[in-house]
Amino acid sequence: MVQTTMETVTTAQSQNQTARARTRTARARPPSARPPLWDRRFTLYFVARAVSLVGDAMMPVAAALAVGALYGISGVGAVLGVWTGTVVALVLFGGVLADRIGARRMMVGADLARVLTQGVLAAVFFAGTPPFWLLVTMAALAGAATAMFQPGVNGMVPLVAREPQRANATLKVADALAQLLGPALAGLLIALTGAGAVYAIDGGTFLLSALCLGLIRFAPADTAVDSAAHQGSSLRRDLRQGWQEFRARTWMWAVILIWMGYGVLLFGPLVPLSSALVGARLGANAYGLAVSFLGVGTVLGGLLALRVRPSRPLAAGAAAMLLYSVLPLCVALGAGLPVLLACHVLGGGAWAFWSVMWATSVQTHTPPAVLNRVTAYELAGSVSGIALGQILAGPATALASPEHLLLVSAGACLAGCAALFATPAIRGLRRAAPAEGGGPAAGHRR
Repeated sequence: MVQTTMETVTTAQSQNQTARARTRTARARPPSARPPLWDRRFTLYFVARAVSLVGDAMMPVAAALAVGALYGISGVGAVLGVWTGTVVALVLFGGVLADRIGARRMMVGADLARVLTQGVLAAVFFAGTPPFWLLVTMAALAGAATAMFQPGVNGMVPLVAREPQRANATLKVADALAQLLGPALAGLLIALTGAGAVYAIDGGTFLLSALCLGLIRFAPADTAVDSAAHQGSSLRRDLRQGWQEFRARTWMWAVILIWMGYGVLLFGPLVPLSSALVGARLGANAYGLAVSFLGVGTVLGGLLALRVRPSRPLAAGAAAMLLYSVLPLCVALGAGLPVLLACHVLGGGAWAFWSVMWATSVQTHTPPAVLNRVTAYELAGSVSGIALGQILAGPATALASPEHLLLVSAGACLAGCAALFATPAIRGLRRAAPAEGGGPAAGHRR
């Protein structure tokens, strides 16, 4: 008990020192000046994320087309499910390690590990037909690296940008542009050269990301946050503290419960089922084009999030998510290419706007010292449903047609939005007032 109390006091003192340092910085600026976004730290972070996102955007298309051509819907679902399941299994430890040794160090190490996994996949695809066990093994290793990387993504934003919503929206636009470029590039490369080139480019993006992240230098106050000391703290105690912070926020765990259902019924089966239906009806290039138009919508949603600052961000995000239901619906109903592309634009915009509102809420309502661990818990919960949905997508087609399964996905999307609106803690969560100096506001428990 005494040790836990001392750790709490130490954490509070560290946060107070950080707040005072940021307050001094804020006072040095004219009161009317808006803190700059594109300084050296955010620029390096943006480049790291942007190039990595381009590679990531190519992977679902590569898996759906290259793996699907060899091993069918069940093969695609298994490879994606193993990757996602490994992320779920290890992401909590990634959150603890990010808080212990610093998010940036963990992200650099994870990027370098994925350079290796993607390089191996590129080599075996160039050499011929990769065995299924190797695809699954590399998916598991890449998932483990992702589990070490992802908790720091949220934690880094408040350290490299003083206005988290602007930063999140800008990063979401980059994500959208990646979704626009990546799938089309993947489809073209697979058609011209095969899947090996896609995996080779993905490995190169992770290498450039590691370089940019390694060049980021923090101010002394932010360095204390990025590598918070955990002297005398056990892994179990760190996990328990992260769980307590996560559980204390009703709005957070309620959203994650809904997202777990989304993962099983909506997000998980969407790629395997949609790629099979659209590819069979309109061709592989049409599926790549549809995913690119999803990126167009994500650009528009991110740009909207740059300008709109709703007082109740999660309520606004839930309203936007209603439009996401048109995405599985249009595929299930066999819509023509123009309608298919338009629905993907709407779905991408809805997803982008929700994502910015959610990421900003987590970053600004969670204490910096535990942000990586809390992020790990919300990632583990939300991604676990996706892993199950991906694995079950193939076997579920034995019980119902892919079209009927996607109709269930559309209904689940609408039901989830209703649940978001029906939960007072989610509906009523207000935008956090920025702390002095633009840092994260105090953690909000409700």
